[in-house]
Amino acid sequence: MPTSMMAAKGRSSVNRLEEMREQVTAYHKKHPEVWTMFEDFTFQMIERGYRNYSVNAIFERIRWEKDAGGDGITQFKIGNNYRAFYARRFMRKYPEHEGFFRTREQTSEHRDATNLSEIGPQNVELLTVR
Repeated sequence: MPTSMMAAKGRSSVNRLEEMREQVTAYHKKHPEVWTMFEDFTFQMIERGYRNYSVNAIFERIRWEKDAGGDGITQFKIGNNYRAFYARRFMRKYPEHEGFFRTREQTSEHRDATNLSEIGPQNVELLTVR
């Protein structure tokens, strides 16, 4: 059950890790092209001989490619919180590349869910310091 539905029903037993996992899963379903780009760019680095690489660099390249090839009006958005999930997913799907991305323990498993929606482009004006 999605976090927002659980919060609406008064259940807050979901931890922050599960909450973020739900958010990245929803994003992935809405933007499957991001996974394709993630795989392509990661395999390019593997083919160039890298034994380890930065998931941050892969994400920034996706941003660059999406913005540079976009319509010039709509800015592409992807949350930084998704990086670890994409890195782990890649290494689960391709176990021969386990360790290509360096990951840490996900401490969010030990924190309560925020039950807040993600900040998106619609929130930027609200966050702007005047």
